[in-house]
Amino acid sequence: MSPFTIVAQREFLSRVRKKSFLLMTLIGPLFFGALIVAPTAISALSDDPEQHLLVVDHSYLLLGTDRVGSAQLDYLDPAEFDEQQAIDALKETDRFDGLLFLPPSENGDPDYILRNTRLYSKNDVSMEVVRQLEGSLESAATEEKLKLRGVDPALVAQAQTRVSIRTLDLTDEGAEESAIGIKMAIGFGAGFFVYIFTFLYAAQIMRGVIEEKTSRIVEVIVSSVKPTQLMLGKILGIAAVGLLQFLIWVVLTGAILTAVSTLGLLSPDAAELAANPAAASVIPSEITGTLQSLNLPLLAGSFLFYFLGGYLLYGALFAAVGAAVDSETDTQQFMLPLTMPLVITFVLATQIIENPGGSVAFWLSMIPFSSPIAMMIRLPFGVPWPELAASMSLLVLGFLGTTWLAGRIYRIGILSYGKKVGYGDLWKWIRMKP
Repeated sequence: MSPFTIVAQREFLSRVRKKSFLLMTLIGPLFFGALIVAPTAISALSDDPEQHLLVVDHSYLLLGTDRVGSAQLDYLDPAEFDEQQAIDALKETDRFDGLLFLPPSENGDPDYILRNTRLYSKNDVSMEVVRQLEGSLESAATEEKLKLRGVDPALVAQAQTRVSIRTLDLTDEGAEESAIGIKMAIGFGAGFFVYIFTFLYAAQIMRGVIEEKTSRIVEVIVSSVKPTQLMLGKILGIAAVGLLQFLIWVVLTGAILTAVSTLGLLSPDAAELAANPAAASVIPSEITGTLQSLNLPLLAGSFLFYFLGGYLLYGALFAAVGAAVDSETDTQQFMLPLTMPLVITFVLATQIIENPGGSVAFWLSMIPFSSPIAMMIRLPFGVPWPELAASMSLLVLGFLGTTWLAGRIYRIGILSYGKKVGYGDLWKWIRMKP
């Protein structure tokens, strides 16, 4: 067995046997399962108390409205109560959570009423109730304005039209339904996972290198293994750990979701769909059309490629950083330039989603440092084969280039101690002949 293989095997087995690996492998699917179950459980357990409001309506905009959303309205006679008297009445009782005061109109102007409406909160009136009150008052004021101008509000309501454009994707087989929301969710989710896993496992490489260097174990290892072989073995060994953990997460998460649906812990619609495949008709046609039009094998294969490609590229650079420093605190000066491409790409994810064929999305998906995230966000929307092939080729070349660069730093830095390394030192190590 070659030294490179021995190192990779050692890295893999040493991490798989740790209790932390087993713990994270079990917690991950439980977390994802909880995300599915939690909304249903919370909605079932939540029992938001009804809020009661006193109302003094000098404008008569809300007169006759006993309830707005989840708030019960109780009116005081505006002829008997001014604003201060209503406030005093609110203070004397514990039955009400707040007071809504609407002033009288000036010259019949509903806008004046809305500008001067006040809500006095005694027991923290919820923001949802505030929004519901604002919506009701806006509708009432609009209707009042129409009446003042001699326009029948019912006629205006009949004239209003909602437009919902049906979007279709043209394929070789014809036109198929397109659901932008589904594509956005798939693209953003895939990019997010690549982002998290790249950071998580690349940081493990860096910490592992620092631990071996500070404990001087590496001095014994490099006596029988070349530094570059040691670095690559460490990178690929931890890559195998990450891939194994991810596959276990996929299997366990699927098993948990199956068990959850069997126990009836999903939402009613989801439970009906899981129990009765014929209930698929409840799913909007655009969703089924999108899932049928998406090339799921391509998405899955591309995810694995960019997951591994991004990890290997950044893993080599993080290994070089770990070899160059004596402690984790010394890595801060090097971390910002390394992580900035990933962070910037993730920040620009919304712009990529909004215009997946634009120049920003295109160039980010070509640059090896950002393509693992950017291309996964673009893929559900459709990427021309030449662009995908170019992106993958550039990522492979980027990995080879960064591995060569990191290897030059690693072979010197792994045996250097007691000196705070700067960018000038790294440049000297890169230029130094073997």
